[in-house]
Amino acid sequence: MPPLAPGRSLTVPRALVGLLAVVLAALLAGCSSGSGPGSGAGTATGPRPAGTSASAPAWAHGMGTVRESRLPAEARTALARIDRGGPFPYAKDGVVFGNYEGRLPGHRRGYYHEYTVKTPGSRDRGARRIVTGQGGEIYYTDDHYNSFRAVLR
Repeated sequence: MPPLAPGRSLTVPRALVGLLAVVLAALLAGCSSGSGPGSGAGTATGPRPAGTSASAPAWAHGMGTVRESRLPAEARTALARIDRGGPFPYAKDGVVFGNYEGRLPGHRRGYYHEYTVKTPGSRDRGARRIVTGQGGEIYYTDDHYNSFRAVLR
């Protein structure tokens, strides 16, 4: 296309401008519809944290979730050991988790138990854990109990 002569302007058909305006409006409306993950849609009690699922069990209500298949390989290995009842590579595997910070739902002492998830390259137990509850709950933390996600199987 040759350059425009000085003093001349490019004219765009009005129909094209109108079409572009409609497309832009539709895109903007879709971005702010509130139906995406973490938008709060789908719960009667308010916003749902990012990563939660409408099919999450009641014990996971209000917290982030992760599918077992999305956990690190080491966490899936630890879960398989837990399912088999051992053997466990760390002396503290299976000990009572106190939940002192109260980041998990409150239960009597002894309800929760913790298991180490191997951290590649770590010389000690690392920061990753699986915590199980006596009601079948499974939680995963990769930041040494600062946050938990409910594991969905």
